[in-house]
Amino acid sequence: MVKPDHWIRSQALSAGIIEPFVDHLVRYNESGNKVVSYGLSSFGYDIRVAEEFKVFTNVYNSVVDPKQFRPDAFVDINASECIIPPNSFALARSIEYFRIPDTVLAFCIGKSTYARCGIIVNVTPFEPGWRGYVTIEISNTTPLPAKIYAGEGIAQVIFFEGAAPDVTYADRDGKYMNQVGIVVPRV
Repeated sequence: MVKPDHWIRSQALSAGIIEPFVDHLVRYNESGNKVVSYGLSSFGYDIRVAEEFKVFTNVYNSVVDPKQFRPDAFVDINASECIIPPNSFALARSIEYFRIPDTVLAFCIGKSTYARCGIIVNVTPFEPGWRGYVTIEISNTTPLPAKIYAGEGIAQVIFFEGAAPDVTYADRDGKYMNQVGIVVPRV
């Protein structure tokens, strides 16, 4: 059996499944300050959040409707930190670009550092054949404002290898294929 960190490293280097790829777990920045860890971990890969956020706001008394989503329900923020209002959420994107092989399914789960603060990360599976930057939903479940740090870890991706499905995400031209920025709901 191949060790998960060896498999991820070999796939990242040979097949380019993660770019940019950090081949170790980073816990300190260049200045020696602690960061929320990112990079290759024992059984997965900890992705970073970019300096691009869409923070949900109810300025226009919108109804959240995935079939008729109003982009003006968000305020765009480009910064090294993002404050998410109490009981609200933000969309963000990963720094890393993913190319999921046809024989792989990946799941993304929130990091415990944020979960222990009441900040929950929700990302759907990365299906076989999917490519793009990951759109990440970050929920602040607390009654207080919550801070997110760009350039640092936000979630862990775990990879599962199996037989290729009859139809991949790429084959069916999935609606979130090749996403570049933060992508809001599509139907």
